[in-house]
Amino acid sequence: MALPGGFLDELRARTPLPALIGRRVRLARSGRQWKGCCPFHGEKTPSFYVYDDHFHCFGCGVHGDAISFLMQNQGLAFIEAVGQLAAEAGMEVPKPTPEASAEARARLDLTDVLAAAEAAFTRHLFRPEGARALAYLHGRRLDEATIRRFGLGFAPGRGELAAELAAAGIEPARLVEAGLLKPPEEGGRELFFERVMFPIRDRQGRVISFGGRTLGDGQPKYLNGPETAAFAKRRSLYGLDLARTAVRQGAALVVVEGYMDVIALHRGGFAGALAPLGTAVSTEQLDLLWQLSPAPVLCFDGDAAGGRAVARAAELALTQLGPERTLRIARLPAGEDPDTLIARAGPAGMQRVLEAAVPLSEALFDLLSEGQPRHTPEQRAALRARLEAAAARIPDRALAGEYRRSLLDRFFASGRTRRGQPAAAAPVACPPPEPAGARGERLRILTAILLRHPALLADVEEAYQTLDLPLSLSRIRDAVMHAADRHEALDSRLLIDHLTSTGSGEDAGLVLSASPLPLPACAGEAALPAEALAGWWHIFGLLNSGRLEAEFSAACSDWAAQPNEANERRVQALAEARRRLTETDFGLVELRAGA
Repeated sequence: MALPGGFLDELRARTPLPALIGRRVRLARSGRQWKGCCPFHGEKTPSFYVYDDHFHCFGCGVHGDAISFLMQNQGLAFIEAVGQLAAEAGMEVPKPTPEASAEARARLDLTDVLAAAEAAFTRHLFRPEGARALAYLHGRRLDEATIRRFGLGFAPGRGELAAELAAAGIEPARLVEAGLLKPPEEGGRELFFERVMFPIRDRQGRVISFGGRTLGDGQPKYLNGPETAAFAKRRSLYGLDLARTAVRQGAALVVVEGYMDVIALHRGGFAGALAPLGTAVSTEQLDLLWQLSPAPVLCFDGDAAGGRAVARAAELALTQLGPERTLRIARLPAGEDPDTLIARAGPAGMQRVLEAAVPLSEALFDLLSEGQPRHTPEQRAALRARLEAAAARIPDRALAGEYRRSLLDRFFASGRTRRGQPAAAAPVACPPPEPAGARGERLRILTAILLRHPALLADVEEAYQTLDLPLSLSRIRDAVMHAADRHEALDSRLLIDHLTSTGSGEDAGLVLSASPLPLPACAGEAALPAEALAGWWHIFGLLNSGRLEAEFSAACSDWAAQPNEANERRVQALAEARRRLTETDFGLVELRAGA
């Protein structure tokens, strides 16, 4: 059944996916997403994630939207799933129109036209007119089996393809719709002629467009087909169908620049290789990659253009990163691409490059700081602002905090290397091993301080997110972060009400009780904000003195760059926490008396 354009998009927008799936799957919030055990395969550790507009299981690979979830989970037909969702959304399923039916037929018909064109290109490659193109492919070390596997071909001179397909009953108007022929008002000639042809396929392996490489000095060197009803460049990847199958069988997902790089990697045994259609990776292509793998490897050419392409892709990816969505960066030797590297060093050389790939969190500092001068305070402040702005683009708040810390650690380390080691701050005494039960009690106190003084969350949120909490305190933290997202001004009473409404009220009551030990003064309702904040950092330092030093260093730099009241308050609180650690012992008795 063909439905008018726009109806399904509106239906999906009106359907809260976490609520829909939550009827069938027990979900728990994970950052800005939800996760649970996959309903489509048996598992004990949750790997099924629900986002605002789609779901994905990193265990079995199942992926889809609200409509496909009902179809797969309840065994409904497409129109049945649409009808059920429309009824819940208060929408009426429109009756099919001739225009919508014609559009659906056009999409299906185009794949037949493109398949006929692929067959024609292949025939011409192995005929005399294709001898030059075939010699080029053999010169790139491609055998006939590889050529046929990737459907490579040759576009002959002007007019030949149209005439050949016309004999098969395919009219010129259909070639225009398929992106093979220019419209009459633009001359009506073939888009591709005298070029080596690379079919571009969708995930099911259907041809949706072509790319063509010139055999001479003409420009552009590579040419992709235009946007059509079957092909959208931003939502397509070369080699997607083959890589999708290989990744499901355990291959690494490797993103390279061009057609020949993909083919060379497949020949070398790296069957998870694919490429964007041009070096710029789009948001939609990143989403396609993450549907296949939580950590694709970007391996662009080892030249300036490849470096810029990786940097652009990394910055674009920041807005979509999450605990289960990241990138790895592999660096090729200068002047190399995957094709030339494999030709020179074999598959083993390529394997070494991929094994040396680093997480985006490690590569990002170099990508953002490359070429940026750092000789003056102004230049360093500009770089630091760029690093912090990059981290702030990550939607998951806990992950954003981790990236900020990682980037600033590299920033300060680079400053020490450039200027010589600065005078060290007064050392903080390292606490002896904690007595039994002390860690759990300290985590309870940190939580209690925030329950009584939630306004402090702005100062300690990143550190709070790093704590490894027991289940009950972790549930409270999730609820606290959710409440902070919903309320700009959050006081203790409002926060406790929110926890009660979300089922964490009992856990909060246990945290705030005087059992097994009374809470210190800094966790009391009467504590002043400065006292509560200094107490929070002091107890945090008891758990992690090294991290306290990093926080203090970052706070001092923030205050130097922006000497405002908030930054001064944070420096003072951290300085007081450091002083307490150097002047007191580390037992829980000290917490009661001195915090």
